Amino acid sequence: MTRRIAVLTAGVVLLVLFGLVGTTLPVPYVAQVPGPTFNTLGEFEGEPIISIEGRERNDVEGNLNLTTVGVSRGGLSLVQAVVGWFDDEVSIVPEEAVYPPDRTEEETRRANREAFLTSEQAAQTVALGRLGYPVKVVVQGLADDSPSEGALEEGDALEAVDGVPTPDSEALTEVLQSIPGGSSVTVSYTRLDEPGTATVTTRAAEDRPGSLLGVTILEQPSAPFDVDIQVEDVGGPSAGLMLTLGILDLVGEEDLTEGAVIAGTGTMDTDGNVGPIGGIPLKMVAAEEIGAELFLVPAGNCAEAAAAPDPGFPLARVATLDDALRALDDFTAGRTPPLC
Repeated sequence: MTRRIAVLTAGVVLLVLFGLVGTTLPVPYVAQVPGPTFNTLGEFEGEPIISIEGRERNDVEGNLNLTTVGVSRGGLSLVQAVVGWFDDEVSIVPEEAVYPPDRTEEETRRANREAFLTSEQAAQTVALGRLGYPVKVVVQGLADDSPSEGALEEGDALEAVDGVPTPDSEALTEVLQSIPGGSSVTVSYTRLDEPGTATVTTRAAEDRPGSLLGVTILEQPSAPFDVDIQVEDVGGPSAGLMLTLGILDLVGEEDLTEGAVIAGTGTMDTDGNVGPIGGIPLKMVAAEEIGAELFLVPAGNCAEAAAAPDPGFPLARVATLDDALRALDDFTAGRTPPLC
């Protein structure tokens, strides 16, 4: 065997070895890909994503799709990571950016789910406030072994305790501080626009004087109907904007889409501000796959969205709920909304 052949043979062997290692060697990265989209005006697994109890939902057509990002399960190989870096529809990110090292994977999923539930609350607060419903102290849930079990329900607006009005959480706390634990009190409430009363035997508070009802509360607009949002396996706060728009379309006075397919993303705070999110290019790909005609982009993501491959639809720049509503109004009227 000549020296040249020996060198070539050794080189081929090394290339094969490196190729084998590259397909099996794990790297601390994960792949993010376009995730499923959910039409907030439609259904998921046969059930409405936004259900309304106490009134009929508006008969609307069109789509208001919230967009998501999927994450690969299991570690990537070196070859998979390199291939993903050159794919416009894949984002390779450090594993710790998705799964923080100080949390287990289950803890991360739980935190993301809690963030989604918080975005639901913000969406309801902003949408119902936009429609002019008054702010009241509303029951969000009952504690374990709550003394209010069977008497009060999630969604009840607390009007008074023993005849003392409770227009806000401070007033409710003040009246409960004056009542010893174990006392029987009459709670006046409104449920689906119907007034009612309940008798509750309070429990002694541990961190302050007086007693408690064993409920979690939130000051938010109270409507004569209940809104319930059901989207499983979606985490994070980025659905806030599209959930808000979905509620407005289903119980408001205007058809926001007029049959068009609208997609978007963005957090929503209780003041109606739209915040930036991660994975905007991948969410645009997901929107393109469902035939979106307009995409609502948080203002803080506009530079990144504009730099991504052209998705074939306008990218409306929105910093607030008002911006989003104006963009939809412009689009349905045939005008061009403010773009990224």
